[in-house]
This record gives sequence, structure tokens and C-alpha cells, in this order.
Amino acid sequence: MLSIGRSSSPRGPFPVDRVMSGDRPTGALHLGHYFGTLHNRVLLQRGGAELTVLIADYQVLTDRDAARDLPGHVDGLVLDYLAAGIDPSTTIVAHSALPALNQLLLPFLSLISVSELERNPTVKDEIAQSRRAVNGLMFTYPAHQAADILFGKSTLVPVGQDQLPHLELTRTIARRFNDRYAPVFPVPEALLSAAPLLLGTDGTKMSKSRGNAIAIGASADETARLIRGTKTDADRHITYRPDTRPEVSSLVLLAALCLDRDPDAVAADVGPGGAAALKNVVIDAVNDYFAPIRARRASYAADRGFVREILRAGAQRAGAVAEATLAEVRTAMGMAY
Repeated sequence: MLSIGRSSSPRGPFPVDRVMSGDRPTGALHLGHYFGTLHNRVLLQRGGAELTVLIADYQVLTDRDAARDLPGHVDGLVLDYLAAGIDPSTTIVAHSALPALNQLLLPFLSLISVSELERNPTVKDEIAQSRRAVNGLMFTYPAHQAADILFGKSTLVPVGQDQLPHLELTRTIARRFNDRYAPVFPVPEALLSAAPLLLGTDGTKMSKSRGNAIAIGASADETARLIRGTKTDADRHITYRPDTRPEVSSLVLLAALCLDRDPDAVAADVGPGGAAALKNVVIDAVNDYFAPIRARRASYAADRGFVREILRAGAQRAGAVAEATLAEVRTAMGMAY
């Protein structure tokens, strides 16, 4: 249903199957997350990749005054991962549980210039759009992401197009450290999902912050209500033309992804039925596809102690990896006193 594009740059002597991915705990994951990256993580894991999932709780503070309801959001992310098919034995870990990872930020910041940080698209956009003073953590955000990726010597990182500049800066940091000190880090590659963008209920990019998303854990009734309220257009005949009919085409695509069908075929089936008929098709497709996912989520949610145990075990495993990497970094830098 989904395919993954891999960049072609050489990795050197490092393993090819260490995958790092993660999310900020700012709310429930939605259908755009699922078809954009989450399902690909499941496919990679089933294909034999060694997957680490990092919940970037510290990074929540880059663009907001306080990290509100973090425990609830962190638990929710773990439930979404498990529901989607991530194996419970996977290393799932919160940022703040890894002191050694966060210590990598200091040497990494010494390897990049202020102008390189300022040119990062995320930092630039935040400065341009912010109505308040941008905090210092925002400028370290790209280097912090580099530490997230490199502490476990990840070789592949599932990203969207908008995250490629972050990964390129990570690659720069890895190369500069290796050249200046010793070959400690692989230079990771991007794994680009072939899944196109899914729009939210208002016709813009589906996003937690915009309030236009359909959560993975939403009930069947809530999902139906949100889809029925989705923006379409005045043309009654349904076609799949993403460039000229983005709202209708996003609904067609969502149904096609859930049905594992070609979007043009889905649109042809609806044809003159109009937006109401299309939305009924989408509602049935989404609810049928996500019914077992919701059931798994509810089952795991009934035992929050299990969720906490997954996080504790992840912190123990990832902590040992981060400590070992930090020890290598200190040795390479001549700081192993």
C-alpha cells in the first residue's frame, strides 16, 4: 500500500538497518501521521529493521511556554504506536529519560555555526511567525534532533520532505565530528514515504495544532462526524485531480489507502454520486480499516502499567546505548578522564 524511497549516498562500514523515528507529545497522532510515517515504521520493523522510537518531550518546549499534560500525551503516543502495530518489545523512550543523549548537544553545537542554525527552515519559520520572543532552545532544535538520530548510530530516518533540512544538518554534524575527531558516527540517510499529503477537515494540511485532524484513536461515530464535515468543492462529479481539486482528492486518497486501491478507481466508482456519496465511501473505508487498530488501542489502554513498563524498559535499553556513544565521543575528543 505504501512504498518507501531511499537515498543513495554511501553509509560506510555501519549497519544498514538501524532506524530512528519519533514524535513530539503534543496531542494524539492522526490519520496523516499514520499513512505518512507510522505505517512505514511498522513495515520497516516487519522487514527486520532495528527500530527505535523517541518521544521528544524536551522539544515540546521549543515553541510553547510550558509542556502541558505531558504524561497523558506520552502515554497516548505509546498507545498509538502499539495500536498501529509497533512491537511492544521495541525501544520506545522519552527524551528526558536519556541524560547521555542530551549531553551530546554540547559537542554537536560546537560543530555548526549560528548562521547554519538560523538558516534552518523550522527556526526561520518560527522566528518569522512568532508573536513573542523566540526562546534559546529553538536555536538548538536542529542539533538536538541530530543527537536524537546519532546517539544510537541510526542509519535510516523516515522523514517527510519538510524534515530533509533537519536530516541534512545531522549528516553535516556526523561528517564534521568524524573528520575532526574520529569516525564515530554513520552518516544517516532519509527514507521518504511515497504517501502524498492528507488534508484536514478544513482543506489545509492535517495537523494537531490546527484542530483539523482525525485521530487514530477516534471512535467510529466521531470519525464519521469529522469526515461528513470535511471541506469539498461545488463540482458534483467526483474525480481524482490533486492539483486542481485538492480537498476532494484528499478524501479519495484516504479511501484508496484504506481500501488498498487506485485513487482513480475509487473516484470512478463514486462518479456522479457527489460529495455525500464520496464521504460515505470514506467513512466506511476508514472505519473498517481502523476498527482492529482501535480495538488494540483500547486493549492496551486498559493497562497503563504496561505502557509505563514499555517506557521504563526503553529508557534502560536506550540509556545504555547513549552512555556507550557518549563514552566514545569523550574518548574521541580526548575527554575520557
